[in-house]
Amino acid sequence: MRGQIGLALDNLEAVLTAAGMSLANVTRLAIYATDMDAALQNFDLIGVRLGSAGVAPPMTLLGVTRLAIPALMIEIEASAAD
Repeated sequence: MRGQIGLALDNLEAVLTAAGMSLANVTRLAIYATDMDAALQNFDLIGVRLGSAGVAPPMTLLGVTRLAIPALMIEIEASAAD
């Protein structure tokens, strides 16, 4: 879970950078996790990355039975504004 959270944040940051933005532009997050306990145990990664960007957007953490790709444990959906 920790590795997937880190990779999801890396991917989010790459997409934002390509759009001329950064994590500081994130206005909302929706996080989908197949294992809520594991997600919460590793949730500090999200706080550290967003805190480093100086942003604390509202977010929702939802437990789901599975994601589109069975090996995925977490999916992060973000809204950002320039």
